[in-house]
Amino acid sequence: MTEGTASVINANKVIGSHNVLFVTFDSLRYDVARATTHAGRTPNLEEVLPNGLWEERRTQGSFTLPAHVSFFSGFLPVPSGPNRPGRLLACYAVRGTTITDRTFVFDAPDIVTGLSGLGYRTVCIGGVGFFSNRTKLGRVLPGLFQESHWSPETGTDNPESTRHQVDIALKVIGGQKANQPLFLFLNVSATHTPHHVYLPGETADSWESQCAALAYTDTELGRLFHAMPGAGPWLVILCADHGDAFGEDGHHGHGIAHPCVWSVPYAEALMRAE
Repeated sequence: MTEGTASVINANKVIGSHNVLFVTFDSLRYDVARATTHAGRTPNLEEVLPNGLWEERRTQGSFTLPAHVSFFSGFLPVPSGPNRPGRLLACYAVRGTTITDRTFVFDAPDIVTGLSGLGYRTVCIGGVGFFSNRTKLGRVLPGLFQESHWSPETGTDNPESTRHQVDIALKVIGGQKANQPLFLFLNVSATHTPHHVYLPGETADSWESQCAALAYTDTELGRLFHAMPGAGPWLVILCADHGDAFGEDGHHGHGIAHPCVWSVPYAEALMRAE
């Protein structure tokens, strides 16, 4: 399904010719993603991940809002080690020390606006409340896009949220003009609390229930991944915005400076057209 193995993608060779899918798995810990994939519970993601594996990276923010503001500014999660391949995407700034030959640089305040300026149709399918359009703050992130979708069905309290999000995504792809590239963004809410519903009989969220939530999400994302090649080639970016604490050192939740919150799964890949 994807092209090649884990290699550094030169965004200058694909922006403009490829559609772009950007998926953030809200609150998903790296160790949860790694373990769930290793256990064979995410076969659809495994088809897309380079070599079938997640890369461990460090996020730019400890909760949804700052993380996504950074992502949409071109500051995606960074490698956990000292080696930096240069950023994939960036916006022009006075000084850009992480911009290399592989970096596509937009003359825009954010990558969403930058892609729109290149002729992309930009679509947001929201999950958590920061994408809800229900408050002024909840309009900031989806307001960057030409189109945005959110409802309680795609939110954190619906156990079938990913199914509803993928249904919308398939309609978007099905209605896409043949000569216009698409930037499709999904904020997956199923991996955000409350996810104990994915373990029958459980009443508290846990590391295990987030694993179950990711496994559920994979069953729905498979429909999207298999439909995408019919719309042309794709640049695919998959990551979490931050992790979550389940009692480590007495901590619960996110918005805190703890390693389990900063460590996130990441992948970038190219998907062939049919």
